[in-house]
Amino acid sequence: MSSWAVGWLAIAVGAAIFVGFLTPAASAAATVGYLIMGISPFLMTQANHHISTLGAFTLAATSAALVLLGPGAFSLDARLFGRREIIIPEGRRSLRR
Repeated sequence: MSSWAVGWLAIAVGAAIFVGFLTPAASAAATVGYLIMGISPFLMTQANHHISTLGAFTLAATSAALVLLGPGAFSLDARLFGRREIIIPEGRRSLRR
């Protein structure tokens, strides 16, 4: 039963990331899931290695980058909460005239 719950949770997180809904939270959940999948073969004594550990850590790094980058311009988050505008100053101003 727990494997079904994990499967449905993975589908829900993937769908949320795909549509761009709550992107940082969904990506953080995916990062934690991939890290657990990456270290799980080391924690089991009689493990069948069904997943590549390097692949799990690569996916964890990718989803961690998505947490830091946030949603894109054409995402549901941008539509609901508005786009963020980053204002970059022109340059340093000298204190001397």
